[in-house]
Amino acid sequence: MERKQQIKYIVTGAVIATLYATLTYLCNIFGLAYGPIQLRISEVLTILPIFTPAAVPGLTVGCFISNIGSFNIADLLFGTLATFFAAGLTRVLRDKCVKGLPIFAFLPPVIINAVVIGFEIAVFYLESKNFLWGFLISAFEVGLGQTIVCLCFGIPFYYIIKKYKIFK
Repeated sequence: MERKQQIKYIVTGAVIATLYATLTYLCNIFGLAYGPIQLRISEVLTILPIFTPAAVPGLTVGCFISNIGSFNIADLLFGTLATFFAAGLTRVLRDKCVKGLPIFAFLPPVIINAVVIGFEIAVFYLESKNFLWGFLISAFEVGLGQTIVCLCFGIPFYYIIKKYKIFK
């Protein structure tokens, strides 16, 4: 990679990280960024690996910075790893299209976060005697929030980015 491309890659990743962290902290003002019911508007950015590989480290760093606000070391570690793997899979699935839409690329953030964050909530926050039930409820709640943001907002966001060729 030539120097100009390296700089563009780093700057793009940094901008994505900044946007992700800022949007997450804004969602936290309304109590939507952490806990079992999450509706992080920043998760709409998880479609960006479809357009640029710089989004993978950008989202990962942005998530790490955002999760500092959870005051939970497990969330800092596991939430960040979930975002890293989801962003990587989104990048891998970017060319698997149905009617021109890379719909499979939208799924990793939903599925991985539902499982990982649902598990984290069940382990660290719930005092349930039935762990499996607590996990399933938590995974459903996180998955629902992710679905709303990643699909309901993510698909229109995808078309806007594609139409205006934001990433070339």
